[in-house]
Amino acid sequence: MPGVVQCEHHAYTLPMAEPLRSLPFTYDDYLLLPEDSPQCELIEGELLMTPAPTVTHQTLLGRLFAAIFNFLATSPIGTVLFAPTDVVLSETTVVQPDLLFVAREHRNRIAEDGVHGPPDLVIEILSTGSSHRDEVIKPRLYAQHGIPEYWIVDPFHEVVRVFRLDGDRYRKVVELRANAGERLTSSLLPGLAIDLGEIFGH
Repeated sequence: MPGVVQCEHHAYTLPMAEPLRSLPFTYDDYLLLPEDSPQCELIEGELLMTPAPTVTHQTLLGRLFAAIFNFLATSPIGTVLFAPTDVVLSETTVVQPDLLFVAREHRNRIAEDGVHGPPDLVIEILSTGSSHRDEVIKPRLYAQHGIPEYWIVDPFHEVVRVFRLDGDRYRKVVELRANAGERLTSSLLPGLAIDLGEIFGH
């Protein structure tokens, strides 16, 4: 049967290579999606389509990736990847964070088809259609699966919120503003200092 993919207030029907079982969908079902299907994530057994990102979103993504990639070129302590890269957290949850970092000691989690297991850092850039998912649903999932650090990049207010895992939930440790000339740092990436003014195009 075809798969129904939810996208905010709409549903899309995708053809599948083979008939899918009834909900919940699994990683094996996810792998049956055609290569030309819309970008999807599997959230606790439900397929959710990710709309095409905006130019602002992609510009921020590119600048952040470049900053971290260039840092890692001289301090090779891990690997940074950008979406769409599958992160398989369980048999019913496969996400595609905008950016993710996997520390060198966890490089065995990186396979050709994606990352199997929790990255050390995930970064999501908010957009109009993704705010609820990025600020409510994904923090719960990422904390549940033990991802140590989570950044939310907010292009609407030009801020970055840094969350660190504290027990079974995230605690916001800092909110950095581009217009204050602040720099983004992380204990996971010692020596990295990202000028937010440059990231947000000031």
